[in-house]
Amino acid sequence: MTLSRYSIILALVLSGCAPSVMPGEAFTIKAEFADVLDLVPQAAVKVNDVTVGSVKDIRLNGFTAVVELTVDKGVTLPDNATAAVRQSSLLGEKFVALAAPTDDAAEGSLGEGDVIALNRTKRGAEVEEVLAALGLLLNGGGLAQLKTINQEVVKALTGREGPAKGALHELDKFVSSLDSQRADIVKAIEALDRLSAGLATQTETIGKAIEALAPGLTVLAQQREQLTHALTALKDLSTVGVRVIDASKKDTVASLQALQPILERLNEAGDALPKGINFALSYPFPPNVQKAISGDFVRLHITLDLDAAAILANLAASGPVLPGLPQVPIPQLPQLPLPNLPLPTLLPTALPTILPSGLLPDLPLIPGLRMGQANPQTGEIAGMHGGLNAMLTGGEPQ
Repeated sequence: MTLSRYSIILALVLSGCAPSVMPGEAFTIKAEFADVLDLVPQAAVKVNDVTVGSVKDIRLNGFTAVVELTVDKGVTLPDNATAAVRQSSLLGEKFVALAAPTDDAAEGSLGEGDVIALNRTKRGAEVEEVLAALGLLLNGGGLAQLKTINQEVVKALTGREGPAKGALHELDKFVSSLDSQRADIVKAIEALDRLSAGLATQTETIGKAIEALAPGLTVLAQQREQLTHALTALKDLSTVGVRVIDASKKDTVASLQALQPILERLNEAGDALPKGINFALSYPFPPNVQKAISGDFVRLHITLDLDAAAILANLAASGPVLPGLPQVPIPQLPQLPLPNLPLPTLLPTALPTILPSGLLPDLPLIPGLRMGQANPQTGEIAGMHGGLNAMLTGGEPQ
């Protein structure tokens, strides 16, 4: 009776340690760990601190521990679930905790034969590791230095709380400004990266350019003394130039003042000056004289006023015709009707008695044309030159 009682108690204890998962009601998966600590078979498998299975087997594959887990079919986990070796309490047993991923979206469903890869498994910190880290911090760690730093910071900021707060506010504005310009900073860094890549592809060209600069730098180094002397001489020249300018300042100002009226008159002349210079280049003919020349002919238009009364009045107004003769006033005579006589008969007999010889120059005749004949190139009536010469000389018009 006593033995059976102890057997029942042992069975209950064993049933509490290992969950009862019947074959056919569970599926088997594998999890890869870099370190399983002191995890043993039949350890619990939990989801949200609820036991859902057990560790079936642990074996070594190279430097990776492969843990085979038996999980209840009622457990629903994504295919990219995570696994971790944890400890139930400070001195409690180790177990495997399964959970859905927190950094990635859930994918698929965990099932028979799935493997939780090494990049999705981890282990918790051991109590020994925590105590060792705490002992390192307390014994020769950074606490003493941290205390010294805190004391020095308090001494430095005592009585300067306002400026320190202002500095912190400015630092906050600076960081905020950097954060708002993060896109521009990233673009600048990317542009610098592209520039660096371009320079890297042109390393050979840049090296050749630097090598080509070497002879020029050598020549400059050799002529450094001459360049120094040239700069010193330029300094002396500037000193002399300043002295010359100071000495001739009054004369220069006076010359400019004397030149001012000339410049004002030139300004008043405007475009008349260039027009006059243009006319002077073709004097005594107008600038457009070339338009009147056609081959060996010159087209001229002459208006001749042969009114005898007007000629006599003009001659009387201009003074004595012959030198040494007294001026005789010409009375105003009434206009008499003149007979209709041809001009070549009247003028050659009248003009030589009025005008002295040589008063009018001889005009050249146009060769090949007669009086009243049309110019074959211009269509103008010839005879102005020939008729005028004939009338003044008493000959026949050509």
